[in-house]
Amino acid sequence: MIAEIAPADVARWRADRQRPVPLVVDVCEPWELAICRIDGSVNVPLGAIAQRVGELPRERPIICVCHLGARSQQAAMFLASTGFTDLYNLRGGIAAWAGAVDPAMQRY
Repeated sequence: MIAEIAPADVARWRADRQRPVPLVVDVCEPWELAICRIDGSVNVPLGAIAQRVGELPRERPIICVCHLGARSQQAAMFLASTGFTDLYNLRGGIAAWAGAVDPAMQRY
């Protein structure tokens, strides 16, 4: 199973310069990102993850993100099956991020 991480913990981690910066991989569709996204995230839609897995760094922690957390869990499980080890799923997805970290973020 993939470890889940709370939005507030992700925000603290990204602000902590003593820790390696995680790569936030957003598996949402482009139309969803047009509404909201976490700054600095990289978009790899879930349907393209298998074709684009070679673009992701294996030496860096990866936090998978989607709207509510289900698609990102699938993406993280796929990445784990291809040998990635430092993986997390954002608990509650962008919706939870908006509620806990960025309440001004537009929601859908």
